[in-house]
Amino acid sequence: MVDEPNDDLDHDESYFDPPPRAAHFDAGLLREPLRSLPIRSALVLRASDSVTDAVRLMQREHRGCVVVTEDGSAASRLIGIFTERDVLLRIVDRGKNPATLPLDSVMTTDPEVLALNGTIAHALNKMSVGGFRHLPVVDEHHHPVFVISVRDIVEFLVEAFPREVLTISSDGAAQIPRKRYGA
Repeated sequence: MVDEPNDDLDHDESYFDPPPRAAHFDAGLLREPLRSLPIRSALVLRASDSVTDAVRLMQREHRGCVVVTEDGSAASRLIGIFTERDVLLRIVDRGKNPATLPLDSVMTTDPEVLALNGTIAHALNKMSVGGFRHLPVVDEHHHPVFVISVRDIVEFLVEAFPREVLTISSDGAAQIPRKRYGA
């Protein structure tokens, strides 16, 4: 008896094939310079400015940090960073009054920084290893140029892979994000 081909079984072979991948992650994106990210200039204050001033500036500009320089301008040397995390852990958690508290008493001094010619991979590595959500980018004189946030990197990747990153409903339409809560 000779086996006759069974059309039903012949088509089942594809069942065992791995599913097709829609797109591959382009590792070249990680080698992109930091300037490829959405850039906003750093919010700069003096060490003697109050925490209240910093928080109001961060709220007004919808940012998660300010950088602190020697004279409060971007044309001077970076000496610290003050973040939303500092508000929670160094002020609220310790019952301090932000109205009278100078930044230099609660900021992170001599923060980790990225060089202006750095890459996205370097930023991700530093953020991951150090647990940072914000990193100042400085020029060769250690003057702040801009600040990179985790959100900036996520937005960059979403733009590069919108279909792979956005939540797509069963009918193929992108879901509208819910209203943002908190910081």
